[in-house]
Amino acid sequence: MEQEDRREIRTDWQGGAIFRPVRTGNAFEETVQRLLEAIKLGVFEHGDRLPPERELATRLNISRETLREAIRSLQQAGCVESRRGRYGGTFVTYRQPPPDLGELRRAVRHMGAELEDALTYRMVLETGAAEQAARRVLTEHQVDHLRSRLADLEQATPAGYRQLDSRFHLAIAELTGSHSLAAGVAEIRMRLNDLLNAIPILDRNIENASEQHRAMAEAILAGDIDRARRATEEHLEATAALLRGFLG
Repeated sequence: MEQEDRREIRTDWQGGAIFRPVRTGNAFEETVQRLLEAIKLGVFEHGDRLPPERELATRLNISRETLREAIRSLQQAGCVESRRGRYGGTFVTYRQPPPDLGELRRAVRHMGAELEDALTYRMVLETGAAEQAARRVLTEHQVDHLRSRLADLEQATPAGYRQLDSRFHLAIAELTGSHSLAAGVAEIRMRLNDLLNAIPILDRNIENASEQHRAMAEAILAGDIDRARRATEEHLEATAALLRGFLG
């Protein structure tokens, strides 16, 4: 079981959505940002061990010292902790905060006019990703991975729902084979992350979202491009409507 869990985590983190080479002038800040994306979007969950420094540094194209500085900063912020010994390493300690409508309104005020821009950008990116994923001939491993992400999401507890939702959407983006598109989906998810996390988990909404997620996955696996786009549009429009509804 441990080996299978590690394989699934490696599939997520090696997919290219987040752990792509750092290119900006400030490698330290961008490394912190990438690690926080991976943690907050659920690529690495509470209690997970991060990949070895050598692997992470290679994927991010940074020095191990830069990576260590970034990890130390996250440790000071309470997001990770380092453990020594045979089973040591860097482990995720971050826990997603519970839904908070006050935080939702504060986040919206902070975004201002950028909210509608972000929702439009997400619609374009994710419908395009679903279309492209449906166009591709997927390997058996890719098919299993998408089905696994869907199964995890359908069995999610309210506390873990948002992160597993992120992993499902990232999995679709990674199926496109485009690192740039997958990175864009991860970036827009992070822009909306605080808003989505602040929405209360409603049973009826989860039921509807589950049907929409299943329709998205089935269309992609069937290679039905039009249906994949329509199912994704329906899901994203419903999420945007729910968000606007809570904002009044």
